[in-house]
Amino acid sequence: MAIVPTLRLAHWIIVQDLRDLMKYLNILGYICIPLAALVHYWIGHGKSWEHTVTFILAALGVIPLAHLMGEATEHLSEKTGPTLGGLLNATFGNAAEIIIGVIALTKGLNDIVKASLTGSILGNLLLVAGASMVVGGWKREKQVFSRGAAEANAGLLVVAVAAMLMPAIFDLTGHATHAKNLADNEEKVSIGTSIVLLIVYVLGLIFTLRTHKHIFSREPSTSDEQKHGLEGVQGAWSVKRSVITLLAASVGVGIVAEWLVDSADHMGNSLGWSPVFVGVILLAIIGNAAEHSTAVLLAIKDDMDTAMTICYQSSIQIALFATPFLVLLSWSFWAFGMKGPDGHVLSPMNMVFTPMEVVSVVLSVGIVIVLAMNGETNWFEGALLLAMYAILAIAFFYMPGEGGHGVQSAVTAGGGAPR
Repeated sequence: MAIVPTLRLAHWIIVQDLRDLMKYLNILGYICIPLAALVHYWIGHGKSWEHTVTFILAALGVIPLAHLMGEATEHLSEKTGPTLGGLLNATFGNAAEIIIGVIALTKGLNDIVKASLTGSILGNLLLVAGASMVVGGWKREKQVFSRGAAEANAGLLVVAVAAMLMPAIFDLTGHATHAKNLADNEEKVSIGTSIVLLIVYVLGLIFTLRTHKHIFSREPSTSDEQKHGLEGVQGAWSVKRSVITLLAASVGVGIVAEWLVDSADHMGNSLGWSPVFVGVILLAIIGNAAEHSTAVLLAIKDDMDTAMTICYQSSIQIALFATPFLVLLSWSFWAFGMKGPDGHVLSPMNMVFTPMEVVSVVLSVGIVIVLAMNGETNWFEGALLLAMYAILAIAFFYMPGEGGHGVQSAVTAGGGAPR
């Protein structure tokens, strides 16, 4: 019987260590924000090491701001009720990634935008879910969560996969058959698919927040510490404080994201890294760092329902909301003649992802559905997800950029539709 309190003590120590780590990481991030500005505009201006140092400092600076946005949204949702609160969480859950994407679009970095969207989906489904399963299930035989919610979320993920797969197949078929007006038709396919995805996303919100919310509801937490996740017991914020904090953090993320995107592009070029690798791995991990830690901590406390909801919903928000939103936004930039840093009109972004990005998402969704559809997880299943993520990360790291002979250059070559 002595093993039970020993395991509880071990879990408590792990939780405390992770909580302390996040606290120190947030403090470090706030310190890095002014340092990133100094390096970017003054100390390192014109020097070869400036981009790498700015990227590291800006990456650390995004983490506490993204965490602050999540905290403000949580307090605001407590004041507005479950329906509007769920909508707020769905809207601002991936705000940092969307802001980074918008900044990259204004600089004409469409490849990096699409890669970061792909990376967010892969990171949530494989890295976050896998780490949560391993850490939460290490001393347990199994952990359980809502099977009904898993089935509903699986359906949305399959739609997301189809939305990535069909435009890519359309593009490959068009190049193989030398189809005329391929770029114009891909424009129509991308816009039409984006509109459908946004409709499905709204319908999904109605399903989860209204008509079938009982499927996604869980038992209330038995402790204030579990209810408030990372922060433990804390006083409720007023609506005014939550809104002001949310707006201030959003502005902060926008400023830091501009340094991050600028330095990421130049750093990737100087190191010979593909824009796809920079987006899929580096920017995606940075943008999701705050919710990653939340999911792991909840899994440690055996709240696998909420941990898996974070993994599923974050991926669904990226696939069904952020991606079509950014696609339509990029077309509006092009329609109004918005120019990038080089003085040329920005090219619109389409829904044609590279074959490697599409295959990665298909495999990731497939393995998650197979492992999690029964509503149970264990540490070995988590290890399998982490192994899949490591394999994909290695492949993306060695993926040739434009001018190479890999799948990326095969798609972008030949005058295809704008990326």
